[in-house]
Amino acid sequence: MNGETMAREELRQLQIERLQTTLNRACRNVAFYRQAFDTAGVDPGAIRDLGDLRRLPFTTREDLAASYPYGMFAVPLKDIVRVNAASGSFERPIAIGSTRNDIRHSSQLTARQLAGAGITEHDVVQIAFRYGLASGGLGFHYGAEEIGASVIPASSGRNVREQVVIMRDYKATALVTMPTHAAAIAVAMEEMGIHPDRLNLRVGLFGGEPWSETLRDHLERCLHLVAYDTYTVAELMGPGIAAECSFRNGLHVNEDHFILEIVDPATLEPVAPGDEGELVFTTVTREGFPVIRYRTRDRARLLEGPCACGRTTARINRIAGRTDDAVFVQGHRILPGDLQEVLFAAMKSRPAWCLVVDREGGIDDADLQIVLSDVESVVDEWKTLEKFRSDVTARLAEAFGIAARITFVEAGSLMCGKGGSGAVVDKRP
Repeated sequence: MNGETMAREELRQLQIERLQTTLNRACRNVAFYRQAFDTAGVDPGAIRDLGDLRRLPFTTREDLAASYPYGMFAVPLKDIVRVNAASGSFERPIAIGSTRNDIRHSSQLTARQLAGAGITEHDVVQIAFRYGLASGGLGFHYGAEEIGASVIPASSGRNVREQVVIMRDYKATALVTMPTHAAAIAVAMEEMGIHPDRLNLRVGLFGGEPWSETLRDHLERCLHLVAYDTYTVAELMGPGIAAECSFRNGLHVNEDHFILEIVDPATLEPVAPGDEGELVFTTVTREGFPVIRYRTRDRARLLEGPCACGRTTARINRIAGRTDDAVFVQGHRILPGDLQEVLFAAMKSRPAWCLVVDREGGIDDADLQIVLSDVESVVDEWKTLEKFRSDVTARLAEAFGIAARITFVEAGSLMCGKGGSGAVVDKRP
């Protein structure tokens, strides 16, 4: 059964059958969903059509974080063979459990995406996503092995110059990483005097953060490869949700494993066909960590018409932004409220601040502006302003994994506009 080319009516029936199984498992084994369904007055057994999904409550990141660590697991812990994590609030992450079947499905779906970008068993795939609690590195690793490709688990934790040396010496033909990390690799190549023609790269699969057509063009020009977009959400699976095919005309959603809705973030009602809204997903094959009507906070729209590749699954356009105030900087997700808490931990007060993000040569530049008068009362504890600057820089790196400049400005000089503070100014193209 090929879920990528299945007739739409057959696919719809498969989704309904798998949805009913998922709802029964969630209601029986997850206290959060049992209570949520009771509160909404919904009997999961009465959900017999995809249109009935609208009767079910939504799930949010806050719900998942509140159930940390194992409250959302739908099987006994002995049946969980892997635990990953997604960043939640500043204080508490989200633990995600996978069964053997979940790992198998993830590998197969990620292999679909790699194959859609033209990667085969003859390729040498360099994976420069971080390996660890995050699902990206291992997810793509298993998917590439599923295809039969040779895999280089380079991880994004390496120095970018090491990435270049590995790429050159091991003759990598495919690069899988975040687009901003790929841009940093391109800068390192130029600094090392290594022309892209000396490498064997031909394809790149990039995701894990929003990126633009401008950055795609930059990567293709600097790395001499064809760049493909992929969509990952750690809470749902990680890799394997949606990706571009060889025609690069939208991202195909693996609808045999996920039910997609697009809703108006204000009314939470479905948008008109072709209109932009918030992506909402329901997993229908996840055993360990089923998620029902999950609000991703990502904005996109459904693309109409069939794709020339022959796949019948729904396609979405490139992620257009967020419906919340989260921002991705250097590949890391930041909420202004979490950044405020980091500053409070350093200062025991809440200064006026503004995070200014720009991009040059495909690389994110972050400048955290803090009002000087709000800092003076705590500077004596660090003896000098520079020591205070160093402490805040270290705290940002520890909390979010980003490298940021700390700039002290006079009151009223923040770039947030209208005298505001505690916000992000995103100047990236």
